[in-house]
Amino acid sequence: MIQLSRLNGDTFILNAMLVEQIQSLPDTTITLLSGKKLVVKEPKQKVIDDITAFYQKVGMQQSLKEVEKANE
Repeated sequence: MIQLSRLNGDTFILNAMLVEQIQSLPDTTITLLSGKKLVVKEPKQKVIDDITAFYQKVGMQQSLKEVEKANE
């Protein structure tokens, strides 16, 4: 789980395992596996770093690296 901020400043907790895609359009837009899109204040790289830290915390870092490599 990672904490993010909506553009209006409200914070929320996102299950990082539901993230399919992160884009800068120019606002950071997160697409979930369900297709739902979330626009957040945090820069794209911070969201990526937070998700990576979450995966490290739960012992899934190697799986994340394999997915990133497959998407290159």
